[in-house]
Amino acid sequence: MHVISQIGQDDSGVCPRQWYTLQCRQLEQEVSESTMNTQWTAVELQAELEQLGASPRDNGTLAMIVCRPAEGERLVLERANLDPREGLIGDNWRTRGSKRTEDGSAHPDMQIAMMNSRVIQAVAKDRDRWPLAGDQLFIDLDVSVENLQPGQRIAIGTAVLEITDVPHTGCDKFTARFGHDAIRFVNSPEGRQLRRRGIYARVVQAGTISVGDRISKIERKG
Repeated sequence: MHVISQIGQDDSGVCPRQWYTLQCRQLEQEVSESTMNTQWTAVELQAELEQLGASPRDNGTLAMIVCRPAEGERLVLERANLDPREGLIGDNWRTRGSKRTEDGSAHPDMQIAMMNSRVIQAVAKDRDRWPLAGDQLFIDLDVSVENLQPGQRIAIGTAVLEITDVPHTGCDKFTARFGHDAIRFVNSPEGRQLRRRGIYARVVQAGTISVGDRISKIERKG
């Protein structure tokens, strides 16, 4: 992975920490070489996750924000703006589109991809490798089906997101970067119930989010 050091605050007020330029072919080669000796078995992953402990069911923490300006690029942010129409400002969710819509347009229920921070730490082993997962938000919060059902709203900073019912199961890139055991671990029957690979959400209230923000569940009315 190539890291371009700190970039100054831009006109939108966004404060990047690191710019990751992920040239796909070179990245896959580097990741393959670097992870041959670091990919763990499902048993080892389970043991590591148990050692990290369980995330809180409420009042969690936003651990990392990752913007994807273009295919193969990652921008790790200290702060970001969320918008109901555009998602994470600066991200390529809208322009990239989706294979799950008939016309190839961006899927409204896949606007924000989130993954549990303890799971990605167990899988990636190094915080610098978290952005390789492809998710925009890494959160220390129980994201299981039991705890965050579709329709559940959560507040982060001044923004509000709503959990959607689109399954988040990973892709070939996740397998290439973290290993076959990792994808089997997150997509096992237990892994799917716990949503180890992550969840999708949509923005229902615009706002600003920052690393370290509290994440709280919003009680449903009625």
